[in-house]
Amino acid sequence: MCPTRMGVSPKIWGGGGIKKILESLRRFWWSEFTNRLNLFETDNTLPVHRNDCEIETKRRFEYPIFLDRFGYKVYSQNDEDGIIEEIFKRIGTTNKKFVEFGIQNGLESNCHFLLHKGWSGLWIEGSKKYADETRVLFKKVLESGRLTVVNAFITAENINRLIDEAGNITGEIDLLSIDIDGNDYWVWEAINSVKPRVVAIEYNAKFPPGHEWIMAYDEHHVWSGDDEHGASLKALELLGERLGFQLVGTNFNGVNAFFVRKELVKDSFPQPATAENLYNPVRYKIRYISGHPSRKYTGS
Repeated sequence: MCPTRMGVSPKIWGGGGIKKILESLRRFWWSEFTNRLNLFETDNTLPVHRNDCEIETKRRFEYPIFLDRFGYKVYSQNDEDGIIEEIFKRIGTTNKKFVEFGIQNGLESNCHFLLHKGWSGLWIEGSKKYADETRVLFKKVLESGRLTVVNAFITAENINRLIDEAGNITGEIDLLSIDIDGNDYWVWEAINSVKPRVVAIEYNAKFPPGHEWIMAYDEHHVWSGDDEHGASLKALELLGERLGFQLVGTNFNGVNAFFVRKELVKDSFPQPATAENLYNPVRYKIRYISGHPSRKYTGS
């Protein structure tokens, strides 16, 4: 096409004009590219904990015996609601009782959805502010007698008394959920007032699956947001083994580990039941959503 018909003066095309245009385009393209690159580096970086994440995820999502694919959120922090449901689909329920501690105000917890499904149980929360909020937000189910809320700072020394005396729960229960961001390992080890069929407990995914690490016990510990909390998955696997439980899975974010009493496992869960086979790395940037936010308990 003739340069004049393109609206470009013939003078621009001659005498090095084309080179100037191409140089201008090159500078524009490069500045745009570097701007986008800088934006990616500063604002949109993709956090990666391990290089084998994709391979392991693909392997476990392909085989339905692994729990990973069943995760979803209703009221749990991440995908724990779906994993808990799948576990009980495989082993069944008995009395549908739970004990959960470290719930804040209860709205985002592992047992909120279970209350909607007719379960009953005990919540223990160390913060008076959150415990008071819980009593308001869950007034309906508290008045029905299906839920008890106790405000107490949990230690390995007082946990059995809190469950037994304050919560009035003893014997077999279906679910124990532990989330206190610190002495989780030591508190689980100390519990003998109830006999849970399933345990959900947070693990410290910073440590690779084969490494055994346990936070030193400190009855006054309050988590400050650093990496001193809980125990590695391998340490919890070995503790569970000693207490009569088998590790059956972890959630996709690398937050919670799930254990089932050995006599209930049969062939319903993955083998080998080791941290190396069932570990999920840190994926804290993934945010699960489930519709509009919850403001209070809306069940019956």
